[in-house]
Amino acid sequence: MTSPADLSIRLRRAAFNRALAEADLAAIGPLLAPNVVLVTGTDSAVISGRKAQLQAWKREFAARPRMVYARLPETVVASPVEPVALEHGKWHGTSSAGGEVLASGDYSAKWRLAGECWVIEAEIFVTLA
Repeated sequence: MTSPADLSIRLRRAAFNRALAEADLAAIGPLLAPNVVLVTGTDSAVISGRKAQLQAWKREFAARPRMVYARLPETVVASPVEPVALEHGKWHGTSSAGGEVLASGDYSAKWRLAGECWVIEAEIFVTLA
């Protein structure tokens, strides 16, 4: 049985993937907590804050050819005692030029219920291939 939190987070993740595919910065912003933290998969660079992450995505979107990233959730576990949830899954980056997968791995994301919407507070990626 899928919980309301599980369904909502999976829908928000699908919206994030669409925004990445369409290079839509305006759609990414509302999915991120103001103090969001992202740890990259290869060099473990830390991107701290919504503004910094949007700037990083803007640079990514300007590259030619660019990488198109997707996150594919496998599990979402909502806390029964706090308004937080953990998402775990696989990610991959494909070339916008040819569609071949150039990098992939695992990720985990911490989500927080902010009002009526789930937002990403933290993500950590590991490059495995």
